[in-house]
Amino acid sequence: MGVIMTTSAARVPAGRESSGGLPRVVVIGSGFGGLFAAQALRKAPVELTLVAKTTHHLFQPLLYQVATGILSEGEIAPPTREILRRHDNTRVVLGEATDIDLAARTVTSHVLGRTTVHPYDELIVAAGAGQSYFGNDRFAEFAPGMKSIDDALELRGRIFGAFELAELAETQEEVDRLLTFVVVGAGPTGVEMAGQIAELARRTLRRDFRRIDPTTARVVLLDAAPYVLPSFGEKLGGRARRQLNDIGVEVQLGAMVTDVDADGLEIKDSDGQVRRLNAATKIWAAGVQASPLGRILGEQSGAEIDRAGRVTVQPDLTLPGHPEVHVVGDMMALDKLPGVAQVAIQGGRYAAESIKRRLSGKAPQPPFQYHDKGSMATISRFSAVAEVGKLKFEGFLAWVMWLVVHLVYIVGFKSRITTVLHWSVSFLGRGRSERVTTQQQVYGRLALEHLGPGFEASKTGGPKTSPVDEDLTGRESA
Repeated sequence: MGVIMTTSAARVPAGRESSGGLPRVVVIGSGFGGLFAAQALRKAPVELTLVAKTTHHLFQPLLYQVATGILSEGEIAPPTREILRRHDNTRVVLGEATDIDLAARTVTSHVLGRTTVHPYDELIVAAGAGQSYFGNDRFAEFAPGMKSIDDALELRGRIFGAFELAELAETQEEVDRLLTFVVVGAGPTGVEMAGQIAELARRTLRRDFRRIDPTTARVVLLDAAPYVLPSFGEKLGGRARRQLNDIGVEVQLGAMVTDVDADGLEIKDSDGQVRRLNAATKIWAAGVQASPLGRILGEQSGAEIDRAGRVTVQPDLTLPGHPEVHVVGDMMALDKLPGVAQVAIQGGRYAAESIKRRLSGKAPQPPFQYHDKGSMATISRFSAVAEVGKLKFEGFLAWVMWLVVHLVYIVGFKSRITTVLHWSVSFLGRGRSERVTTQQQVYGRLALEHLGPGFEASKTGGPKTSPVDEDLTGRESA
């Protein structure tokens, strides 16, 4: 396995110039924090390297629309290279950052057995967060999360596949299991996902089958919390719950998931009673865990790490004793800020401005201040809830606000145009533009997990393989 040094190792204080005569800035992650930081440094006199484990920027708030066939993955995940193609000072590198050495000022990344070391003078860590199963990682096999394009495509295959298999089922019990969809987590992601599955069953697919009636599909939204959308407050959460009930979503609160298997879930209610809910399709939208890089940074800098793996940063988003290291987005813990896109965007821009000021000898910025631009979530077509400052909106007005805000932050003119077209098909009509599903979508994640982290290109050019379960039946693929 080869090790590549992008330039000579950095082992002197920040500000040292690279072999190209410019200070080196490394940005980890191509999400909101990393991308907006890179864009803010476009004209800065730096040599910038953006390291990311995917080749695209992901507009994560719309993943559920990929999973339910409204949008294609390309509309919410434009190529990072295309976005930054006019940034002459920027190099985009594929690889998952696995280690950071604060003393040597290097970042180590890996991809398919290739190791690359990236020296830096300034570092922005925006590696984001993944799904958390609260210590029950075995749930992931049967209840995929929704944090990546792979997750969304797998869920699309499972959701549409459940209806196809129900058409073939020979008993009513099997039909009921296949047409029961359970979403765990009543935050914005869970609410939006449950609402779209209900609309899919009751509007889009209602006339497409002969042996089953898709409108009888059961959509259940579970959460251990006492409210829907707890971050929106009890009043707005209550309105969201009523709107969900109106479109046929069963909301079950105070319900903690204690076990998940191929056929269903085990649930413990607030009164201590344990019950079972049979369902072929389970979707996990509860909880996040910050990138493992957070713990590495904490161990080396002495910064505290919270339960979600986030790093407690200084008021200027840097690490204690390391003013050259900036942590933004879902990886940072500061003033109980929420893990939302706007926090990452504003944090990325703030970190970029701090770097420009440090390198030019200007006075530092005031401490980071988050400007809350509001929160919103869709329930179904023409229905949403929104909170902007002290103002609360619901229904059609909130839904229009949601459309406009999301269009503004979708990267790229082409993506905005095709998104509007697909929204027109889905919201004004009954169709879904992206209903194609494949076995690869459903089985791909599990197959890769069985291959394990040792999967890499062999000397002969083929993959090193390990046994994959052969009992992935059609029942699980739903």
